[in-house]
Amino acid sequence: MKFDTLQQGITFYENYARIFGFDTRLSSTKRRKSYGKILVNYCVCNNEGFRETLRLHAECK
Repeated sequence: MKFDTLQQGITFYENYARIFGFDTRLSSTKRRKSYGKILVNYCVCNNEGFRETLRLHAECK
């Protein structure tokens, strides 16, 4: 999908997530090096990129 503004896109995905029972967060941003304009802003599930269980007591091999 393509949105006219960044805020419209963020609002759309926040509402979509709320309807289907999960939450979102902004993951990362890619900017144009020459003048800092945002090219891509990733909106992901709030659990994206995290392990399901912590492995604090795992044995080292």
